[in-house]
Amino acid sequence: MPNQKPISQTSLILFLSLFLLIIVPEVTSKSTIEPCTNSDSCNALLGYTLYTDLKVSEVASLFQIDPISLLTANSIDISYPDIEHHILPSNLFLKIPISCSCVDGIRKSVSTQYKTRPSDSLSSIADSVYGGLVSADQLREANSITDSSVLDVGQNLVVPLPCTCFNGTDNSLPAIYLSYVVKQVDSLAAIAAKYFTTLTDLMNVNALGSTAIDDGDILAVPIPACASNFPKYASDYGLLVPNGSYAITAGHCVQCSCGPRNLNLYCMPSSLAASCSSMQCKSSNLMIGNVTLQQTGGGCNVTSCNYDGIANGTIITTLSPSLQPRCPGPQEFPDLIAPPTTVTSESIFGPAPAPQSHGNGLTTPKSSVVPSTGPFPGFSPANGPVSGIASAASAACSLVNPLPATLTSALLLLLVTLMLPEAL
Repeated sequence: MPNQKPISQTSLILFLSLFLLIIVPEVTSKSTIEPCTNSDSCNALLGYTLYTDLKVSEVASLFQIDPISLLTANSIDISYPDIEHHILPSNLFLKIPISCSCVDGIRKSVSTQYKTRPSDSLSSIADSVYGGLVSADQLREANSITDSSVLDVGQNLVVPLPCTCFNGTDNSLPAIYLSYVVKQVDSLAAIAAKYFTTLTDLMNVNALGSTAIDDGDILAVPIPACASNFPKYASDYGLLVPNGSYAITAGHCVQCSCGPRNLNLYCMPSSLAASCSSMQCKSSNLMIGNVTLQQTGGGCNVTSCNYDGIANGTIITTLSPSLQPRCPGPQEFPDLIAPPTTVTSESIFGPAPAPQSHGNGLTTPKSSVVPSTGPFPGFSPANGPVSGIASAASAACSLVNPLPATLTSALLLLLVTLMLPEAL
């Protein structure tokens, strides 16, 4: 046998380095983790795609939320009869309203419970039932499961879900954060455009060093919102309503809306509740949402009856007089949609949260009582604290980015070229 020249130490090190570079996957951020130091909670949203046809009540049960809150968050008309039993089509994208709290130093949503079925596995529950908002590993850890291949039918699992608060602001402006699961067709620029934010802002919020995102990543997406100015003792203190949608509060007695052309919160009575505490402002005959206008030589005297939260079952109202340069026009409402029965391409990949106005944008919600003396544009958004977005920590988790085939081929060719002289 001919003598073979031994491979030098330098060549061996180079070989191992290139080999590791080829086979070791790149680890990127799976989701954003927001550190926190207090127990305050905030309103947040989950972006969820239905894995099968489900009733409104079934979707609400998956996340243990109020079915009416689910509908109003998606601007679905709640005046339809038996609306909670309406069947929503598979692949429909929905915004799920949740409460986000500080638990063990990080922001977490109030965990939901899931009862297992015969065909379930941790992977199918995570990827299919909950649309990638949770991972199988997170389910295993949250429920102290040692053998994931054995799940008892009817077993109650804790399902931890992602959420973000960032003080309810984005660049010091009111915002509500959507936890969005990236689809294969998505790009960071398209997501930014879809939700009316900038590429730079989206990168800052998620502590991204580049625009590269992958299928299954979970992004925190800031959506402009109308902020409430309720006192801290109100049970719905800190209410935020995303632009282009509605929120129901005060035990279904009050419905608040945001937009479409401004970020002033507007609240009015809802027709859903059978009995509510008085919604009339003291020392007046005005109800919540009512306004009187009086044009004078110095401007327009505006007196409005505003909703100011609920405390101990009592609705708080505030009579607010002001002098404005001109009288406000009719209140504009976000467009309501009929309960969906089919899915379009837009509703698969998540409709923009602030829909374009159709016609004059004056559609009045059928489920609410129209103010008798003319609606008022509502509050000015409260100034939120400075956002801690720039310091958001990023969780390093389990997403593999294989090297492109062209780069792999080039590295292999370089490796062979370097090794040949040593072998001869």
